[in-house]
Amino acid sequence: MTLSASTKAETQTLPAYRRIAEAFGAEGVEACFALLGDGNMNVCAALAERPEMRMIYARHEQCAVAMAMGYARASGRLGVASVTCGPGITQISTALTVAARARIPLVVFAGETPAEAPFHAQSIDQGAYVRASGARYISAASPARLLSDLQDAFLTAMRDRCPVVIGVPYDLQKRPLPSGASYSPSAGLLPEVGRMHPDPTFVGRAAEMVRNADRIIVLGGRGVLSSEAINACIRLADACGALMATTLPARGLFDASPYSIGIVGGFSSRLAREKFAEADLVILVGASLASHASMGGRMFNQAKVIQIDTEPLGKNQGGRVADLYVRADARAGAEVLESSVVAARPAADWRSDDVVRRAVEEAPDGEPATPADGLDPRAVAAELERSIPLDWELVSGAGHSSFFYSNLRGRGPGKFHAIREFGVIGDGISYAIGVATARAGAKIVLTEGDGSLMMHAQELETIRRHGLNILICVFNDGGYGSELHKMRHEGLAEDGAFFGRGDMAAIARGFGIEGETVTSISDLVAGIGRFQASGKALLLDIHISDEILSPNMRQLTGRPGG
Repeated sequence: MTLSASTKAETQTLPAYRRIAEAFGAEGVEACFALLGDGNMNVCAALAERPEMRMIYARHEQCAVAMAMGYARASGRLGVASVTCGPGITQISTALTVAARARIPLVVFAGETPAEAPFHAQSIDQGAYVRASGARYISAASPARLLSDLQDAFLTAMRDRCPVVIGVPYDLQKRPLPSGASYSPSAGLLPEVGRMHPDPTFVGRAAEMVRNADRIIVLGGRGVLSSEAINACIRLADACGALMATTLPARGLFDASPYSIGIVGGFSSRLAREKFAEADLVILVGASLASHASMGGRMFNQAKVIQIDTEPLGKNQGGRVADLYVRADARAGAEVLESSVVAARPAADWRSDDVVRRAVEEAPDGEPATPADGLDPRAVAAELERSIPLDWELVSGAGHSSFFYSNLRGRGPGKFHAIREFGVIGDGISYAIGVATARAGAKIVLTEGDGSLMMHAQELETIRRHGLNILICVFNDGGYGSELHKMRHEGLAEDGAFFGRGDMAAIARGFGIEGETVTSISDLVAGIGRFQASGKALLLDIHISDEILSPNMRQLTGRPGG
């Protein structure tokens, strides 16, 4: 909404920081993740006074931005965070890089050092720093343009699906804005467009490729979810006798189909790896095919590839994406291609009863073993799959153990949250806080490695302070698993990657939430039950073996590892 004439008259003498808070309210912002400093504390205090606003105060700037990322993914709305100037900006570069690569719309309000100060210890070229991460930067140093710059920040973040940092000198924030200044929300400027339909010529070429293939896989990404194209993709797969799979962030998209074989890439099950190796055509729908998803081009290097996407890139993360590009909305492209597929000839064994059985019954990576020290992470993941109710939200952290808990089945992508761009560990706890904020009242389960959690363990106190209902399942192998296995493979000393398990449960209690040590599957079941009954945050320190390697680590090292 635009501020009325009477409202303008009433507020024209307010300092800029209050007008900034009003603009955030006009944009419909209901949650802000912040760590305060001189450069943003006035704006955040004004935001906190708004009745619709929920302020989540983090213990680290990186975590505040990562929380906003988790919130944006879970809510489908724009995420908002706030940090101070100088060190506040340098601390968030990792989160901004992830958000830029994952195309998550964020607005980060940041201070800038005082515009009239001849020297300031925290002064840096913030714009250069932010742009190096792939994010956008707007320096709002003109009082006359401040509200317009804010509008541009929100518009750019939503239109281009990217993180935008807006920096405002904190001496300017305390000045009154020019008389008559008003704010118009960016939503009024977002173009309203319909679905992008494909060129018939390219649909015909795609249909010809389908006719010439007999082992097809329809591979969906998050574009299928945002386009509401799930059923259209299932019908397309049925029309051409295809199997179905998804990227990791879209895991569970096609669970309604008996021919869904799970995740593509480093998190693929044995079945998915076999079938992608045999495929002669892969149809990407709403997926950009990151390097990890194609295993650097090795996952299905015998197959031709069709990509249906509104923004086909040609080359992504060092590799060619497809042999044919059909520029279209995921749903429109899948529907038109389905109607054009004639005389598809799937191989007799492609959609076999055995494939259906294996997709449902077969463990993603073989049967659990009994290691000498600690639980088999595959057994832990299988128990989580059995014991966690289907209406709970799952947040998947990163690291070596993430293969095991990324393959928990039975939940669609709306209840599974994973952000893995840039190979970052340490942000799982922040994503979980963002998801808990977006899904108020829901039970959240974070599955995370010990090394990753330790990077930002201080946010356990944030969980306690804000009363968030999160079960944290720590897959604790005593170190950094990926590095540990690689160092063993290369014959290097393990000291830099293997630290011992410590007492994660005690750390949780030190931050004010319950913590329990889990050394048996019965301990795990009991802990989940206590969390379900209590409604309070709980950390389960699950002692897993460091002997069990994930499939991609076994491929890399040549070691059996379970």
